[in-house]
Amino acid sequence: MKAVIFREFGAPLEVAQLEDPMTNDSGVVIKVEASGICRSDWHGWQGHDPDIRRFPHVPGHELAGTIEEIGSDVTGWKRGDRVTVPFVCGCGTCPECASGNHQICDHQTQPGFTHWGSFAEFVAIDHADINLVGLPEEMDFVTAASLGCRFATSFRAVAAQGRVAEGEWVAVHGCGGVGLSAVMIAAALGAKVVAVDIDPDVLRLATDLGAAELINAVETEDVAGRIRELTGRGAHVSIDALGSAITSTNSIACLRKRGRHVQVGLLAGDDYRPRIPMDQVISRELEIVGSHGMQAHRYVEMLDLIASERLQPQRLIGKKVALEEAPGELEDMGHFGAVGITVIDRF
Repeated sequence: MKAVIFREFGAPLEVAQLEDPMTNDSGVVIKVEASGICRSDWHGWQGHDPDIRRFPHVPGHELAGTIEEIGSDVTGWKRGDRVTVPFVCGCGTCPECASGNHQICDHQTQPGFTHWGSFAEFVAIDHADINLVGLPEEMDFVTAASLGCRFATSFRAVAAQGRVAEGEWVAVHGCGGVGLSAVMIAAALGAKVVAVDIDPDVLRLATDLGAAELINAVETEDVAGRIRELTGRGAHVSIDALGSAITSTNSIACLRKRGRHVQVGLLAGDDYRPRIPMDQVISRELEIVGSHGMQAHRYVEMLDLIASERLQPQRLIGKKVALEEAPGELEDMGHFGAVGITVIDRF
């Protein structure tokens, strides 16, 4: 198969011919029809994820396609089925999976991290019966691929972890793919959204997706104070969709009493273990929760909202590229310059 690879962390990305992946008895091989290019892939390439241990490595974890090969123990799927998959795949047997929380499986696998990913013509997925999600016929592969990490992660962050309710104020810090998804989802659930970013073009898109208020962090000296001013007492829910010491601190500081901070963005480098304003957490009785993907069996609610057109993830697609263009697109992920989600749709 043709695939994008890197031979060591930070090394040049290249397109190469590799052996096709093989499945085990519980898994499938998917013919990839579309694959999102995500900042998490950039983190993996830079060596920020300890799950990548063998080289050469194929990145890519947001995918949609058709089942090409199927293991002997798989009962719920057949060749040719149109599917997508969460970026965190469960084992189905550990205590977390038994409780329904496959997204934090003790033995999780992640395409593009624990094994070769979807910047390729084919990708292998284990434990297919619990990890695959069937696609509605009316949903195209590009839209489906955009759900796998950023949109699904945002959906769970907003709806399950943040418990956003109609009429609440929600602040979203950082309007990349995760943040713009969070803006759209929170607005669809009836919340009033404050979108925070440094790029005017991104903020304009946030308005189109439902943001009620905008804050340009470059032009605003006290982001948290401005959010408290706009919302009266502070946000009910605040989401750090970027992942930095500044955005995580602002997210906590902008909350009203008993507010809820959801950490979605990955922190790296000097920000890997940021200081937390714990005095505010205690005195205001704030909640701090993480959000790490969404399990396959919880996709139904999200897909229903998409079918009703209350959610329109296709509006987040910024660019469609060929596999040969993926190395340059991934390199650019280090600059936070893109507007919307970039998806590979030609292999």
